[in-house]
Parts: sequence; C-alpha cells; structure tokens
Amino acid sequence: MLSQAIGYARARFGSAEGSARGSVSASLTRVDTSLMWVVAILMIMGTVMVYSASIALPDAPRFANYKPHHFLVRHIFAAAVGIGLSIVAFTVPMREWQRWSKWLFLFGLVLLVIVLIPGVGKVVYGARRWLSLYVINLQPSELMKIFVVLYAADYTVRKQDVILSFRKGALPIGAAVAAVGLLLLLEPDMGAFMVIAVVAAGLLFLGGVSGRLFAGLVVVGITTFSLLITFSPWRRERIFAYLDPFSAQNALGKGYQLSHSLIAFGRGELFGVGLGGSVEKLHYLPEAHTDFLLAVIGEELGLVAVLLIVAMFFWITRRAFEIGRMAIKLDRTFSGLVAQGLGLWLGLQAFINMGVNVGLLPTKGLTLPLMSYGGSGILANCVAIAIILRVDFENRQLMRGAG
Repeated sequence: MLSQAIGYARARFGSAEGSARGSVSASLTRVDTSLMWVVAILMIMGTVMVYSASIALPDAPRFANYKPHHFLVRHIFAAAVGIGLSIVAFTVPMREWQRWSKWLFLFGLVLLVIVLIPGVGKVVYGARRWLSLYVINLQPSELMKIFVVLYAADYTVRKQDVILSFRKGALPIGAAVAAVGLLLLLEPDMGAFMVIAVVAAGLLFLGGVSGRLFAGLVVVGITTFSLLITFSPWRRERIFAYLDPFSAQNALGKGYQLSHSLIAFGRGELFGVGLGGSVEKLHYLPEAHTDFLLAVIGEELGLVAVLLIVAMFFWITRRAFEIGRMAIKLDRTFSGLVAQGLGLWLGLQAFINMGVNVGLLPTKGLTLPLMSYGGSGILANCVAIAIILRVDFENRQLMRGAG
C-alpha cells in the first residue's frame, strides 16, 4: 500500500511539475500577437488592393503580354518569401545582429555600387535601382534601410563616450550616410536617401547626441536637400506641380499623378465606390498598384478605410517605440535603438507615401510599407517586423527571469 501511495504521489506531482515547466516554456515563446495581427491585416488588405489596382493593366500596350493576375501572383510570391525570411530573421539573437551590423552595412554599399554598373543594374523609367535575380528583382536601397538602422544603432552604442563630439561622434556616421546618399542619388533615388538620412539622424538623437549638434545636422540636411532641388530642374518642376497640380501646365505634366490621385479620393468620399469599382486605376492614375495604392483604396473603400490604415501604421510605430523603450530600460541599448529605428523608418515612409497621395508632400517614389506592390519592399518590411518582434521576445525573456 505504501509503495502504491508513493507511486501515486510521484505520478501526480511529477505530472504537475511537467505541466508547470510546459506552461513556463510556452510563456517564454510568446510573441506580440497583436503586432502580428495588425501586420497581417495590412498585408492581406494590400494583396487584395494590389490585385484590384493591377487587374486592368494588361489592357495597356506596355503590359499586353501579362495576364490579369500577373502582379497578384508576384506579390503573393514576394510576401511568401518575405514571411519565410522573417521567420529566419526572428531566430537570430540581437547580439548576432549587432555583431554583423558593420558587415551588413558594407554589403549594402557593395550592392549599391553593383546596381550602378551598366548592364548589371536594371533600368526602369530612367532609374537604375534593381538587380535582376530572375525570380525577383532586388532593390538594394530597401535592404540598405535595415542595414543603416543596424549600423547606426551599433555605432551609437560603441561611440557612447564620444557621441557628443562632432569630430569623433557625428562626423564618421555622417560620412557613412553621405556615402550611401551619393550612391542613391546616382540611381537616382532621392526618396530612399531622405528616409535613410532622417532615420540615421533620429537614431543619433535617440542615442543621446546633444541638441545643438542635432540641430546642426538638421540644418545641414535641409540645406543639402534644398540645393539638390534648386540645381535639379525636374525636381523643381515636381515642387511647383505639387503646389498647384490642377493648373493647365501641371495637370498634364508633373502634376498628372497627383491630380488623378486627388480625383480618386474625391470619388471615394466616405465609404468608397465599392471594391473593384475604381475608375482612376483604368490607366488614368500611373503606378496605381505601387506608389499610389492608397488613392485606389480611398476611391474603392472610402475615407473610413484610409483612416483605419493610418491608425494601424500609427499603432505599429508607437508599438515599436514602446518595445524599444522597454529594451533600453532592460539595459539593452542596441536592441532598443534598433526597434525604434525600424519603427521610425516604417512610420516615416508610410507618412511620406500617404502625404504624397493626398497632396501634402511633393511626389516621391516611395511605396506604402507592407501593402504596395514591390518584392524588395515587402521582403525588407517583413524582416524589419521580425527584428522588432525579436527585440520584444528577448525583452519578455528577461522580464520572466529566463535571460
């Protein structure tokens, strides 16, 4: 009887102990499911709208050999690859991202040089920005956005003692960003340069650079972009077109896209004309499935859907900053800066794209993250989200005492 009692106790408490261990193990593997759901909603909605915006493109002579679902299939393929890469990226500890940050930055510079080689870089609409990998076209500038965030975060941590010095702190990282900017302007891709420059400056500010030095960097940045616009006639034309897109000289010129984007929003009103009912996507609004996808959403689904998308991007950016702040509180400065830098990038690019679509900003070639058609953009966005989730995952491990 005694042996039976002992056996029963061991079985009972042993199974309870195993159950407790299982529950702890399960709790340690939890990730921010709310962030994953918001990202999933944006990607699914983007896939539907890319199909809606591109289904009529084969009617145009340029896309006559394409099938109506051509862009949908490629978009789904890019999303699938992006999800696969994001799973791999999530398994990489943040200490490894920090260890490889400098090499990834150099790798990005090499790709930006290679894409400029005639016969190697693919030219579309006069811009040499892509490398053909046969199954997908790789845009190095999209990868460089991630690499710059990783490099700038690592640099800020390594140079914490001299970050207040201009010569030893701000100048080296400024020179690195300037090298990236020069290569991007040779493509040309001023939109990507603007995003990278602002994100790098933002990381320096978050990393503790002095207010005076940061103000100086802002002045230098504004002066640089002003000079680029001043000495570039076609960029000046875009500025003037943005100020008055419906004038006779702009409506059929540099203001053509913006004017038709505004018409699309006007037709959509509050609840839209219905999914698939857009008129502007029928060869009136160029790049409706990429840069101006939000205009098609506004026309078909209305202001309500647009405001919902704005709210979701605001939530993603805010959540990334919350994760970053928690990491810094846990003395994980590199991880915290990476999360905030990636959140700043996604939020800033979404803001610029939305601002362009509604006429608040001059036209730039930037897509809407997680939603617009574009293989490299989707890949980079998925990896960025995975890294943010990794930072949050490691935060939770430390807070549960498993670090």
